[in-house]
Amino acid sequence: MHAQKFEPSIQSTPFGRMPDGSPVQLFTMTAREGLRVAVTNYGGALQSLWTPDRSGEAADIVLGYDTLPEYLAGRSFLGAMAGRYANRIGNASFALDGVEYRLPNNEGPNHLHGGDSGFNRKLWSAEIEDTEGAPALILSRVSPDGEEGYPGNLQVRVTYALVDALTLRIAYRAETDRATPINLTNHSYFNLTGDPRSDILSHVIQIFSDGFTHVDTTQIPSGGVRPVDGTPFDFRRARRIGERICAPDEQLRIAGGYDQNFVILGPLTAGLRQAAAVYEPYSGRILDVFTSEPAVQFYSGNFLDGTQIGKGGVSYRRRSGFCLETQHYPDSPNKPLFPNTILRPGEIYSSSTIYRFGVRQDRGNANDFPRFD
Repeated sequence: MHAQKFEPSIQSTPFGRMPDGSPVQLFTMTAREGLRVAVTNYGGALQSLWTPDRSGEAADIVLGYDTLPEYLAGRSFLGAMAGRYANRIGNASFALDGVEYRLPNNEGPNHLHGGDSGFNRKLWSAEIEDTEGAPALILSRVSPDGEEGYPGNLQVRVTYALVDALTLRIAYRAETDRATPINLTNHSYFNLTGDPRSDILSHVIQIFSDGFTHVDTTQIPSGGVRPVDGTPFDFRRARRIGERICAPDEQLRIAGGYDQNFVILGPLTAGLRQAAAVYEPYSGRILDVFTSEPAVQFYSGNFLDGTQIGKGGVSYRRRSGFCLETQHYPDSPNKPLFPNTILRPGEIYSSSTIYRFGVRQDRGNANDFPRFD
């Protein structure tokens, strides 16, 4: 069965008002082959993403909320932009150029995803761009000096674009007037079945990595990279997410499942390398993730607990979605041997991640995945 064809477009609709009365919009981009992506300028959240299965039937494959009040009250960063520093900074502090900076400790002793009021809690300016039939949404804001404890006025621009029939690109760009750490990512939870009442344990995943950053009991890296060989974190060969998620491994116990930063292998091609590939056998849907970043955080939705009610009144239970957060390493400002995350005046922070969707038409053995025809 062939999927219905659509005219590429981008449309804006009202999505409520902030507590101060500021209007919020929902921007819906549609590609010719039926990929449909909705993003709100509150938190840059990817609110929905519709893509066809092997029979041509489209379904929404990301977790999110139906209304702005739910986003305002929500937890777990559903679909949101994480920053100024995604992932964790140990002891909610770092030293830079001889000055120590204190940040909100919003996860135990540590700082997570930009703090109590990070980029996911901000209203962004929005601009629609349509270049040669490729619709794009550009979100921008200035993160002021001292916001959540970070130094420098940071000008940030994030572009969501449908670059071809079944591909979403998220590109980040930033400049600063003072040296500051920066690490931006999107925190979408995917469930390729299109039904978040199902868990993601039968999804088949391949991660192009031979090492991950080993963490302590508060999930802060020790400073080294542990080989995946012989561990439940070896996804160099595709495996079901649930195959070893309950293995007797201390790192799995700490996180309640997968929540690890994997170091990405392979050479850059056109500025990108493949981070991961995921296949859902029942629907046939495939997701490929490519990025310019050196790592990806694979998170299996361990802390979803059923108390958050998402789109359509569905309760988001444990492991009803997975995340692939392309990024620099956690706690890099405190780990001098990790890749640099400090942006200085006169420099440009630039990062890009591509999510490419497709289907596998046959129902053959999932163990021979990946297959991207």
